[in-house]
Amino acid sequence: MGYKVAVVGATGNVGREMLSILSERGFPADEVVALASRRSQGTEVSFGDKTLKVKPLDQYDFAGTDICLMSAGGEISKEWSPKIAAAGCVVIDNSSAWRYDPDVPLIVPEVNADAISGFTKKNIIANPNCSTAQLVVALKPLHDHAKIKRIVVSTYQSVSGAGKEGMDELFQQSRAVFVADPVERKKFTKRIAFNVIPHIDVFMEDGSTKEEWKVMVETKKMLDPKIKVTCTAVRVPVFIGHSEAVNIEFENEITADEAREILRQAPGCLVIDKHEDGGYITPYESAGEDATYISRIREDQTLENGLNIWIVADNLRKGAALNTVQIAELLINRGLLKQRQAA
Repeated sequence: MGYKVAVVGATGNVGREMLSILSERGFPADEVVALASRRSQGTEVSFGDKTLKVKPLDQYDFAGTDICLMSAGGEISKEWSPKIAAAGCVVIDNSSAWRYDPDVPLIVPEVNADAISGFTKKNIIANPNCSTAQLVVALKPLHDHAKIKRIVVSTYQSVSGAGKEGMDELFQQSRAVFVADPVERKKFTKRIAFNVIPHIDVFMEDGSTKEEWKVMVETKKMLDPKIKVTCTAVRVPVFIGHSEAVNIEFENEITADEAREILRQAPGCLVIDKHEDGGYITPYESAGEDATYISRIREDQTLENGLNIWIVADNLRKGAALNTVQIAELLINRGLLKQRQAA
């Protein structure tokens, strides 16, 4: 007997991707329910070769539902996740609402799978920020081998990280430039078409943005609290796929060749690193793919034990929907979730 799964935020970019990935991976679900706000009631969304009609979240009874994949934003998650969890349904949340709660595990299965057992405290599991997820997948095997002391991250984040509105704005502004129409700005703080914006999320007192703070705090929580992290997060005119240039300082010696071989063997990683024209991955090529790609692996001659790497992944998949489904799979594979319907 399979599980009953609810997807909250099923009409959004990530919610639709969750439904697609559940089907692609043959998730053991007897029933999948698509939920969203009342204004989306009756909207049709795809689930494999089936079509689901969206039901309103505030009218749905979670009794008998085993897993809730939540992708409806932080405020909705803060309100609804505890209610859903109290009904006995495990919530896997894609927002930032629960990531920093010490009683909620923050999980990337390739990185800290054992931490998932802590979900029983609140019946909630958090999915990390999209840029952090791909980062720690690449860093974990290197940290295990040579112990990371410090990382300097520069992100190049696609507009899909800002939702459908971000993608629409890039499209509309690009079209406006080509036909000489006025360029209108709504979602982003400056024009995004043919431009880059060194500003994602709100500014904090120290001059960092919340996005940069997330990368720091989440990396420490999942990988090692002793690692020093600094980040500059930049929005770029790319529809799907986040890229990161990462400088890493290690405690122990590691060569580029060693790192390349370690990453080739690491779960979730795919090394594309030829020292020739086109011998690397760009975000365009990562779109629709599950892997975290690593390229441009080279030694930093300014550090005693330093490397530079380039990391690219589909932010809607590994950065959000895929990782959420992998967490659900982890719950089942480790026998941590008992089917309430069967019970």
